[in-house]
Amino acid sequence: QVQLVESGGGLVQAGGSLRLSCAASGRTFSSLSMGWFRQAPGKEREFVAAISRSIGVTSYSDSVKGRFTISKDNAKNTMYLQMNSLRPEDTAVYYCAADRLTVPTRPNQVHYWGQGTQVTVSS
Repeated sequence: QVQLVESGGGLVQAGGSLRLSCAASGRTFSSLSMGWFRQAPGKEREFVAAISRSIGVTSYSDSVKGRFTISKDNAKNTMYLQMNSLRPEDTAVYYCAADRLTVPTRPNQVHYWGQGTQVTVSS
């Protein structure tokens, strides 16, 4: 079993930055491929970014590419999402996700979810 705990959400003005963290426990962190998803009110959960378990290959949705950066620190069992140039449309609950087999780019590929952290971007 894997436990994922997000932190770092909050309220920020448009153009500002936030860094989300996801602390993992319960399984060897380096054996997990991980990602971030988000869900705005009334919308489906959508892919944001992912990082592979082995060599840390990253992928991003078109809406965040060039503004967000995903990374992980295996020594700290923690994954990060650095979010720059935030926009009001980035407002959502952000979820940490992990899977043992695949790089999670769709919600149905995710085996483990965090509880979510709210990010609100004001205009």
